[in-house]
Amino acid sequence: MTLTTPVEVVLPGKVEPEGLLIRHGAVPVAGPGQVVIRMEATGVSFAEQQMRRGRYYDQPPFPFVPGYDLVGTVLTAGEGVDPGLVGTRVAALVKVGGWASHVLVDAADVVPVPDGIGAAEAETLVVNGITAWQMLHRKARVRAGQTVVVHGANGGVGSVLVQLARAAGARVIGTASARHHDALRERGVVPVDYRTEDVAARIRELAPHGVAAVFDHVGGRGIVDSWRLLAPGGTLVSYGSASTRDAEGSKQWPVVKLLLRVWLWNALPNRRRACFFNVWAGRALARNRFRSRLRADLTEVFAALQRGELTAQIAAQLPLTRVAEALRLAESGTVAGKVVLTP
Repeated sequence: MTLTTPVEVVLPGKVEPEGLLIRHGAVPVAGPGQVVIRMEATGVSFAEQQMRRGRYYDQPPFPFVPGYDLVGTVLTAGEGVDPGLVGTRVAALVKVGGWASHVLVDAADVVPVPDGIGAAEAETLVVNGITAWQMLHRKARVRAGQTVVVHGANGGVGSVLVQLARAAGARVIGTASARHHDALRERGVVPVDYRTEDVAARIRELAPHGVAAVFDHVGGRGIVDSWRLLAPGGTLVSYGSASTRDAEGSKQWPVVKLLLRVWLWNALPNRRRACFFNVWAGRALARNRFRSRLRADLTEVFAALQRGELTAQIAAQLPLTRVAEALRLAESGTVAGKVVLTP
């Protein structure tokens, strides 16, 4: 199907993937300081899996257009925007609104995609790349020779994180189901099977003196094990609560519990540090600083891809109109990398 009229995907409420709606509309108009991007690639992140269950901690009220990030070409620019942006390929982190053929974005929020990087390739590295880079280099400050643990090492963020950590000279222990172990070994990662092994005991065997950093997107009870794996001076970076994706009750409570644990651990005199990573932290208070940091970090990620330190892991590529299939695939736990949607 070729798109002659703009298309967007609407999440009407708590629905199964097949309950997503396809809506046709008009091309948005760029206001002052804005651009309209003709989407070439967007993707399925863990956030959308939570949003369709009403479980993402600050999602907008239903109905809305999901889509955490996108890559595309600037179609039109509003007043006050450099007209040279029109026709250039850019990436944008938007939280919602990306699952559409035409997306309105503040021009200050777009990051140029270097020549030679395809739209789908770039898309796998927008939210996943920024998250991985900032956790590794800004939060944990991992250095060559250190050992780190990455939970979900085959996932969207995890697969980028292990590659960036290896490029930084770190030894990486990665948890994943057995089907992903060969691919992880090829990347120089020591795999641990979270389904059949006692993960904490196995990691202690591999790193008896503790590890410099643990990156944990799972949350729940397992976060205590992650904390206990740290060596003195080590950092726990918690960045989600995947274990509560299908839970009932408050969507805020799992995050609040994590934040309380982090606060308590940091209050103890134990020479270890914990933080809860939120890619949007600082945006409301210092928007210009947030934007410049995001631009710098995503530019670093794209440069790592160009140097061959990263491979863009596309799990599957499906048209926007087959979004239900794409979401089912992303939620299946059988794929490595990111499921990408194209117009």
